Parts: sequence; structure tokens; C-alpha cells
Amino acid sequence: MPRVSKEQTDRNRLLIEAASARLFKERGLNGVSVTDIMASAGLTHGGFYGHFESKDELAAVACERAFGESVVRWRALVKEDADEQAFVDALAKHYLSAKQRDEPGGGCPAIGLAADVAREDATKPVRGAYVQGLKAMFSRLASFAGPRPSKRARQRAIARLSMLVGAATLARAVRGDPLSDEILTAVRDYLHDNFQ
Repeated sequence: MPRVSKEQTDRNRLLIEAASARLFKERGLNGVSVTDIMASAGLTHGGFYGHFESKDELAAVACERAFGESVVRWRALVKEDADEQAFVDALAKHYLSAKQRDEPGGGCPAIGLAADVAREDATKPVRGAYVQGLKAMFSRLASFAGPRPSKRARQRAIARLSMLVGAATLARAVRGDPLSDEILTAVRDYLHDNFQ
């Protein structure tokens, strides 16, 4: 059997990370098997343990990757010199959309992984990855207040992101009922109208 090159091994690992990040957000941490992940990555089950010691390790890596992808998406939402209100409006338009609600695999891990991570033991690596990802998001939102945001600016950032994540989560839970769209619209409008 030919040996796989280092480059191919690295590509395979990235395929596994990408597939797991998407599947965990779509189906939850316990709704996906290693076999599912490897099949989605186009690889055989046997290759998994050459990359990761356990599914728990992969869950943490996938969570970190998913938060990293969200940061990239955030940067693409507005121009570099956008003000805080433009950024919050862009986030609301993005998070509180039918696309975000209906396509959890491509959405934010703060939404897609919240319920599963909450059920995980505090010692699991995925909990730490989730906490770090969430802190980075809060810091990014608070950074509009300057390089050393005040406690009040941080509280506003936490409240705003919590509203976005909570509303998107509730809208997903009642998808198919008119209430879902009502939740998205109500919170999007509230965030815009009550910016300060």
C-alpha cells in the first residue's frame, strides 16, 4: 500500500475538520458518528485515528474551526471602516435571516452548538473551545468602542450577540411556523431601533 504524502495527510485532516464542523452544527455532537464524518470527508473510517485521538478531540478542533470561519464571515459583512451601528445592522441581517435559520451546517457555531455544548461536561475540550470562540466574538463587537473597551461596551456586546444567537436559535426551533419569521424580524428591528 503506498504511503500518503505529508501534504495529502494535511489535506485529509482539513477535510475531516471541515466535514465535522458542518455536521456537528447540522446534527449536534451526538447526532454524528466518526463514520458519518469520514464519509462526508470522502475518507475511510480507519483513517480517523491517524489524525485525532478521539471524537472529543475532533469536536474541540471542529468548534475552533467553526468559530474561526465565523470571524472570517464577520469581516466580509461590512467595510473595514464601518461604524458600530453598521456592523450590528449587518450582523442582524446575517444572523436573523432565513438562510441562517434554515442552513445550520453553514451557520454560526454559537447557535448551532450551544445546546450540545451546554450538555457536555465542563472538562470536555469542546467546552473550552466554545468559551474561547464566544469570548472572541464578544471582544470583536466590543472593539468598536476602542482598543480598550469599557465594561459598558463589553456588556452591550454581550447583550447584542446574545440577542442574535438566542433569536436565531428560537427561530430554528419553530421553523415552519409563522412565529419563526416573526422572531427574526422583531429582534432585527429591535436591535436597529434601540442601537444606543
